[in-house]
This record gives sequence, C-alpha cells and structure tokens, in this order.
Amino acid sequence: MMRVVQSKLIKETVKKLCLKANIELRGDMLAALKRARAVEKNLKARRILDIIIDNALIARKKKMAICQDTGMVVVYFDIGQDVMIKGNIDKAINEGVREAYKEGYFRKSIVKGPFSRKNTDTNLPSVIYTKIVPGNKISITVIIKGFGCENASRTKMFMPTESPAAVEDFVVDVVKETGSKACPPVYIGVGIGGTLDKAVSLSKEAVLRKIGSHSEIPHVAKMEKSILRKINKLNIGPMGAGGKATALGVSILTYPTHIAGLPVAVNISCHATRNARKTI
Repeated sequence: MMRVVQSKLIKETVKKLCLKANIELRGDMLAALKRARAVEKNLKARRILDIIIDNALIARKKKMAICQDTGMVVVYFDIGQDVMIKGNIDKAINEGVREAYKEGYFRKSIVKGPFSRKNTDTNLPSVIYTKIVPGNKISITVIIKGFGCENASRTKMFMPTESPAAVEDFVVDVVKETGSKACPPVYIGVGIGGTLDKAVSLSKEAVLRKIGSHSEIPHVAKMEKSILRKINKLNIGPMGAGGKATALGVSILTYPTHIAGLPVAVNISCHATRNARKTI
C-alpha cells in the first residue's frame, strides 16, 4: 500500500539531524578518540587528544557547534518506492538546513558561485543525493563536511593492471601530503571502482560506516588494515603533534568497473566527523 508523507516531516527531520550532527560527535568517533588517548605515549599528542575529547563533550553539553567550520551539508535521501511525498523534496530538505543553521547559530559558509564568492547567508544550497529503494520508508542521512578535510581529498585514475599495493601507497601518500591540514586524527574513506564520480561518491559514503568495522570482502578488509597501519607509522599524529593516532580508521567501498579502468577516490574526514541518520 502506498504511504503518503508530507514534505513538512522531511523538513523537520533534516533540521533535527543538522542540529544533532553539528553538536553531538558520533559515538564511535568519540570512543575511537578515547582509545587513541589511552595508548598514546607522546605527551603533546595526549594533551591534544584530551582537548579534542573535552571539546566534543562541552559541545554536547552546551549545545554548541563541535567545530567553527559547520561545513557544507550533504544529504543522502533514500526513498522507498511505496512512498508518495506531498510537496517539493529539495525545497523541504533545504528549508530544514536553513532553519537548523539559523537556530543553531552555525557559521554559514556557502557561496552562490565558485567564482562570484558571494555568501548565500543561509548555508544553502545543500548537496542532495536521492535514491529509490524498496519499501515504504524514507532514510535520511546528513553529513556535515568541513572543507579543511574536504580540500585534502584526491582522486586518481589508475591503469587496470595496477596492484592493490599501488592503491594503498596512493592513499597513504594523500595523507602524508596533507599532514596536519585535515585536522587529524582523521577517518579515511576510499572509493574504488565504478566511474570517476561513482568512486568519489563511494569515498564519502565510506565514512558513514562505524569505525572499527571492516569490509565483508576479505581482501578489501586486509587493505583497510594495511593502509591504517601504514598511515599511523607516518608519525603525523593529532593536529600534527606526532604520535600514533594519525588516523582512527580506514573504510573502503568498492563497485564493479570497466575493463579499462581503476578509479580510486580518497575522502578525508577530520576528527570532527559529523553525520546523523534517521528513518521515517
């Protein structure tokens, strides 16, 4: 039976998710930061991890933004094929973002054009990805993407004959080149396969996965662990202070690709990896 959903419910849900994501650090991120702090021997790195953890706890308690860069909002909107929405979906999503950024006193960072650079003063538009899925529910995921780490993201079109080791080295080199600019300890999302745009999309979706989980594909899970070990041997550490915790996790998503290509995208997410999800 077709289920009818009013666009107002979508707006209110997006608003709540934007407020939550900006104020409450993901539970798995906070736990990973605490684990890193427990094993860190570099005194300066430990102090920085203490500050990062305290900052997250204060933000939650005082309902303030975790980071001053409250980012560009990316929304994944998965709509069941048995759902009919009354109203304009994009308008509802963007209105939810607008209201959240006004109510939360979040910094508005979006400009009308890449060259005009005039601020929209609303943090709009957001980036919206819509997907049709089975069922009569809607899953909404909001990602708050600051650009200190977004600017560190990279893509490369490998030849199909390249080895997994070459891909691993590319990911590690991206982190090495970035250094402290992406506010480590970071969470690394990697997309491999599809077309160029699909690989990039996968790399951003990859950081939605819980830290510490691994791909169900054995050789991909092995790559995740190997890349993480190599990154943490770089000794960049929290905010570039040195130490073990340069990255908290590596998540790889793959997709079938063309016989002539091997697209790889790396999306770096800072220690304030922010997203929230709800199904309605």
